Amino acid sequence: MFVRIVKMSFEPEHIDTFLNNFHQKKDLIRQFEGCQFLELYRDKDLTNVFFTYSYWNSESDLEAYRHSDLFQDVWSKTKPLFNAKPEAWSVDKLVSLH
Repeated sequence: MFVRIVKMSFEPEHIDTFLNNFHQKKDLIRQFEGCQFLELYRDKDLTNVFFTYSYWNSESDLEAYRHSDLFQDVWSKTKPLFNAKPEAWSVDKLVSLH
């Protein structure tokens, strides 16, 4: 399991635009080949900061998504809304307790 965590910080006036776009595209992202899981989180204190967590079968599946028309569409609408450079981490899940 390959996990991707992305931290995004938005101008406060652009939060609704981001959320609307995410909600329009979330099912397409989740259904993209190799994507097993997708969640969106919002910081409790810094309400303009969001995190996405996505689980991928492999790094190559994530890379295929990142080079897809879907990603280009999502990113082209998201990138102009940032107020700071996004940060991303690719991690391996070691332990998961349910």
